[in-house]
Amino acid sequence: MKISTFAVAWLWVVITGSLLMAQYSQTVGATGTPPVHWPETSLSLRHPGQFKLVMFLHPRCPCSRATLGELEQLVAHCQGKFSAQVWFIQPQGMEDEWVKTDLWHAATSIPGVQVNVDHEGEQARLFQAVTSGQTLLYDSEGGLVFQGGITLGRGHAGDNPGRDAIESLLKQKIPPATSHPVFGCALGWVNNQKDCTACQP
Repeated sequence: MKISTFAVAWLWVVITGSLLMAQYSQTVGATGTPPVHWPETSLSLRHPGQFKLVMFLHPRCPCSRATLGELEQLVAHCQGKFSAQVWFIQPQGMEDEWVKTDLWHAATSIPGVQVNVDHEGEQARLFQAVTSGQTLLYDSEGGLVFQGGITLGRGHAGDNPGRDAIESLLKQKIPPATSHPVFGCALGWVNNQKDCTACQP
C-alpha cells in the first residue's frame, strides 16, 4: 500500500510539473506597437530597395537561444534577400561586458548579421519592442510587413508560422500570416529591469 501511495503521489507531481511547463512555454509576451514605417531616427541603417529585419533580445534570456537558431535558419534559407540586425538590451548602469553573454556570441556567429548594444533600450523604445525575441521585418520601401516572434514557444526551436511568414515575404510569396506571438522575457527598458525574471517558470 505504501509503495502504491508513493507511486500515485509521484505520478501526480510529474503530471502537474509537465502541465505547468507546457503552460509556461506557451505564455505569450507583449508585442508593443511598432512603427508602420521605418523610423528615420533609428541608429540601424536601412538600405533603400532591401528588406530589413531587426530583432531585440535580452542578453540573459535563455528562451532567446531558440530565436537565434531560427534567425540562423532564415539567413541560410534567404541568403542575400535581406539584411539583419540584432540589438541586445543594456540596462542603465550596466557595462558593455554585461551584455556580451553566450547569446551575444551566438548572434555574432551568424553570417552577415550585425549585432549591437542597445544602450538603455533606446532602439527598443523607438521600435516599441518590449519582449525578448521580438522581430520586425520592413520591406524594400520601409513598410512594416511582419511583427512578432519566430519560435513556436519559449525556448522551442523548429518550424513555426513566424519564421515561415518572414521566409515567404522574402521570397515574394503570399505569407501565411503577417504576425506571430513572441515568446520571451520582458526586455526591461520600461522600468530598467536588469534580471530576466520572466524566464523563470
